[in-house]
Amino acid sequence: MKIQKITDASFKAYGKVLTGYDFAELLEEMKRTDRPSDDVIYVPSDVKLEAVPVAEELKKRGYGGLPIQIGYCNGHNKKLNAVEYHRSSEIDIAAEDVVLLLGKQQDIAEDYTYESANIEAFLVPAGTAVELYATTLHYAPCTPEGNEGYRCVIVLPKDTNLDLDFEIEKEGESGLITAKNKWLIAHEEAKIPGAFCGIKGENITLS
Repeated sequence: MKIQKITDASFKAYGKVLTGYDFAELLEEMKRTDRPSDDVIYVPSDVKLEAVPVAEELKKRGYGGLPIQIGYCNGHNKKLNAVEYHRSSEIDIAAEDVVLLLGKQQDIAEDYTYESANIEAFLVPAGTAVELYATTLHYAPCTPEGNEGYRCVIVLPKDTNLDLDFEIEKEGESGLITAKNKWLIAHEEAKIPGAFCGIKGENITLS
């Protein structure tokens, strides 16, 4: 699969590169976080990451003053497995090089299936931050070729991806809700418990 640059014009449909922030302390703090060699871990909220000075700037500039959470997704991954979206932008800050597999919510069919052939791949270099728009389909980052794994900061509105504390009927788009502010379509090969398996085509795998 062709891996594009976030400076390419094609990335503008999915998000934008963020500038004007000083992420040095945040990225230094990320060095202490665990990075599995054969799995992926996601921590929605990390108090030490949320305590760095740039956190307040991300809250004000990035989310217009809304409460936010700062966590991370680390590990080693080569597969698409699923796509998800939120009712909000997500800010990803690459502590180490990552590849993002991205799609468009507009390409989800009326029956909530999605063709994996629509996915595009983008390399986010270490130290770079990107905003992924609310309509951008994404999931766990992938490991670039030749690397052992990755670390990536994930910034979202507070409580996103936490367990549901309410009941909802599993019909229509509501059938995709797997956590707070999280709509997910899985590939059957991923065997994600409780997820709607609506990805058609190849479970994209990077070399």
